[in-house]
Amino acid sequence: MSPKRRRKLRKRRPRVPLRKAMFVLPNLFTISSVFCGFYAIVLASGDPEPEQLYRATVAIFFGAFFDMADGRVARLTRTQSDFGLQLDSLADMVTFGVAPAVLVYKWGLSDLGSLGAFVAFCYVACAAMRLARFNVIASRGGGGASAFFTGLPTPLAAAVLVSLVMFHQREFSTAVTREVHIVLLVAVLSYLMVSHVRYRSFTGVRPPRVTFAEFSATVGAFLTLALSVRPSFALLSFVSAYVTYGMVDEVIFFRRRRDEQSQQSSGEKATTAPVSESSIENAET
Repeated sequence: MSPKRRRKLRKRRPRVPLRKAMFVLPNLFTISSVFCGFYAIVLASGDPEPEQLYRATVAIFFGAFFDMADGRVARLTRTQSDFGLQLDSLADMVTFGVAPAVLVYKWGLSDLGSLGAFVAFCYVACAAMRLARFNVIASRGGGGASAFFTGLPTPLAAAVLVSLVMFHQREFSTAVTREVHIVLLVAVLSYLMVSHVRYRSFTGVRPPRVTFAEFSATVGAFLTLALSVRPSFALLSFVSAYVTYGMVDEVIFFRRRRDEQSQQSSGEKATTAPVSESSIENAET
């Protein structure tokens, strides 16, 4: 084949734009998270054995890994899009909404019959409302990096339930006898997801050098607890401490935030009142 013929064939070959191909990469991580949630539902369906429940918890945690990775990949490749935002919310609904609810129902609420199914459904409904509220805030331009989450994030609520099931299956491997405690836990987590309790996101926050010793001590305590007891118990302690810290922080600083909001609203009224009066006078003249 002549060189001229080869150049013509090269020109005819379709070239895939690299920029368009980059948009697929974060979505692949999101779809992987959906697969992990779906696989967890399959494992927990029917009459699951303790080993199947444990594998379902591991699948959900892998889904959490892919969920954290897709956002970082999108930011690194600069491929954020509205499609990715909606797809991520749908993936969270499957992996951190439906899958943990089915898991906790099969683990400790199935003996309650319709009541247990209703409690698990309430968790799914609150997760859907939490994600819908986040999408509305993001569409209005308020979904950027912030120091606080409004309401308990759905992945962290799922982490509490999943780590509890994982620890129970590895430590006891027996049937649940105190279903009332599980009902209360699911109810509290469901309420926190749709509440206005603020949780620190630590997004874009650079800890000062003074707190490096405290951070090292926290990581050391977590690793020591994981190695001496069980990693599942260390994870359960960590996510439970985060949930508790948000509730305590809300109680302590509720009055201060309420005063700040009232001052801000009164200031906005004071600045907008003269404008409206002057506009009326101008209209009359």
